Amino acid sequence: MEINPFEVAKKQVNIVAKEMNLDPNLTEAVKRIERALIVTVPIIMDDGTLKIYEGYRVHHNTVRGPGKGGVRYAPDVNLDEVRALAMWMTWKTAILNLPLGGAKGGICVDPKQLSNKELEKLTRRYTSEIINFIGPDIDIPAPDMNTNSQTMAWMMDVYSMQKGRTISGVVTGKPIEIGGSVGRQGATGTGMFYVLNALCEKLNYNLKSMSVVIQGFGKVGSKISKKLYDFGCKILAISELEGGIYSEEGLNVNDIVEWNLQGNLLNDFKGSGTKSITNEELFKIKCDVLVPAATQNQITRNNAENIDCKIILEGANGPTTPKADKILNEKGIIVIPDILANSGGVCVSYFEYLQDIHAYFWKLERINKELKRIILEAFENVYNVSKERNISLRTAAYIISVSRVAKAIELRGIFP
Repeated sequence: MEINPFEVAKKQVNIVAKEMNLDPNLTEAVKRIERALIVTVPIIMDDGTLKIYEGYRVHHNTVRGPGKGGVRYAPDVNLDEVRALAMWMTWKTAILNLPLGGAKGGICVDPKQLSNKELEKLTRRYTSEIINFIGPDIDIPAPDMNTNSQTMAWMMDVYSMQKGRTISGVVTGKPIEIGGSVGRQGATGTGMFYVLNALCEKLNYNLKSMSVVIQGFGKVGSKISKKLYDFGCKILAISELEGGIYSEEGLNVNDIVEWNLQGNLLNDFKGSGTKSITNEELFKIKCDVLVPAATQNQITRNNAENIDCKIILEGANGPTTPKADKILNEKGIIVIPDILANSGGVCVSYFEYLQDIHAYFWKLERINKELKRIILEAFENVYNVSKERNISLRTAAYIISVSRVAKAIELRGIFP
């Protein structure tokens, strides 16, 4: 049975609401989606045929500031997935105490089947359809699965043309030449590294001597694998959708990155001592750190019992279901939750937004210094609440995030 990510997201709120004795009215308020837009995205394909795609943009909660969240292109994108992702973005911006809310968007499309020209048409038409839903003071999109800086450049151009002037702050994750920020591309992986290292210090673990298994080798998985490999960790296995590779001696991530950049499949890589594995086998490999960096609902009650690691560092959004969480907790596996672990991306997106609206740009040193300060402050808060209440890091993170959003609702009151 397929797991509905929006039901998972609401269940996570119910769990934490019970833990913190949240007012039932506020519990109901924070679970609700403010607004959701479904749009038709027709484009003329290169062969002259008309194809019509379905697109979405959802605002979960904007009580603390404009919506913030990515746009993903994938064949299984649907409204419930986008609603869940928007809710997780609310908690992510709140955990960092950024003056932003949570939003998300997507198009149900397989981008690998489209030419670059068709992708441009798709992006431009989608942007024009959601144009009244986005803006620097309304909702600021960013790249997500199968979208990139070029996608954001097209979105910014359509928005700016409609408004009659260049508005670089409408999206983040843009090319540096048109208002993007240095340090944005690797920000999620950098933030994940800071948080993992901080936890290891708390637990007296030597991160350099630890073994790592990574699911997903996209924007997040490739960055964190390179970061940990360069630091000295042994990367035992990496996988993507089609399967992965494993080496008992450890993989050479530099060679794999090079192989990947050439457009090759990961499980076709033939290195010394490597063998092909399935995603199912990946979760059975004994390691110190497991990094699910693919997509949601990957660790479930069906495979959680097989996981043998000390720490799970969530690079994807919503990779672990509540039932799996309970199993992992009982096994003594520490989960660094997605809303904290992978929040480096939205943090530097916020820096890009600030730079755009002030037309003043920062050096990389300042970006990394501010990112480290904010994400480690959030980690300390989560870790302390976890210890004080004897609860998981996820529950602690949700207590902080949900409290901040609930307090904002309470202070502003219900209109009218």
